[in-house]
Amino acid sequence: MSNIKSILFYETVRPLKVTFSTSLGKRDVIKSVIVKVRLDNGCVGIGECPTSFVLKNETVLRIRAILNKAAAALIKKPASECQKEIKILRSRFKAYPMTISGLEVALFRACLASENTPEHKYWGGALTSLKTDITIPFIVDAVLLDRWLGYTKSVGFSSFKLKVSGDIEADKTYISRVYEKLKTLSDDFTIRLDGNQGFNEKSFLQLTDFVEKNGYKIELFEQPLPKDAYRGFTEIKKRSPIPIILDETVFTTLDFVRVIDENMCHGVNIKVAKSGVAESARIFSMAKQNGMKLMVGCMTETITGLSAGIYLALGTGGFDFIDLDAVHLLRHKKRYGNLLIDGPCYTINDC
Repeated sequence: MSNIKSILFYETVRPLKVTFSTSLGKRDVIKSVIVKVRLDNGCVGIGECPTSFVLKNETVLRIRAILNKAAAALIKKPASECQKEIKILRSRFKAYPMTISGLEVALFRACLASENTPEHKYWGGALTSLKTDITIPFIVDAVLLDRWLGYTKSVGFSSFKLKVSGDIEADKTYISRVYEKLKTLSDDFTIRLDGNQGFNEKSFLQLTDFVEKNGYKIELFEQPLPKDAYRGFTEIKKRSPIPIILDETVFTTLDFVRVIDENMCHGVNIKVAKSGVAESARIFSMAKQNGMKLMVGCMTETITGLSAGIYLALGTGGFDFIDLDAVHLLRHKKRYGNLLIDGPCYTINDC
């Protein structure tokens, strides 16, 4: 295996098609740092370090500063020692997991290129296509909401993830409006809810009671409570009529061990952008061993970062829920390398 020759990175800024609004904030553009790792045999790997409401300290400025320090530690090191070095960097920069994950993806891809191993095949090559859901941001303007719903339905989406706010009355109005609008467009749709940590135990149960009484079929409720509300998750899981999927609570295998031990949820959302390559694989295996539901998700990323989740989902074929829609919030191409995009469908084309 070759040594690491260079690590380069640059900022990318992309406008969103629709304002991305959640309980944590809203944005009209995405900002990321693209990382390119080159080995001395000429092989290259590219990753992405996104910014997020969840980890507000991971600004573009801080990401670049940490990547500079990481590059100084990695240049000339054998690529075969990547995972050992990534583990050290994760310990050193605990508050910046997405930065280290983006770097890890770039290193991982450079190593795969050196071994002439396609990423899809590395994960098992189980599937050649899959369908993602699409995010419906918390839009209070009825006209803008209807416009986004109409657009997403017209291009083929049938599964919708609603960003609820934690404001119970506003959420009731929002869910009802979305549900009724989708019914006018088609009977073929699925709704998921994402709380982004905006609820407490009482407000969560109030909203799920409202959903039940109105006969709204909700497939799952993602991360309703604050990430460290461990006892709260244990309590609401006992009473929730909707499966609870944890996201921000689980970044590492240690996080997931606690979640399993305390019976806090029905499943977990794995994001390569937050957990990286190796930890995502370990969390995946732990979830399977414990009979838990698996969701694969993303941050607001370009296809550079998003594709890591797509290849993981396609390769393993082991996810129950696909939430890999970030590229659909941007102007995008129909093809990236061997990935074809047709509405909600991602397809591998190795021809």
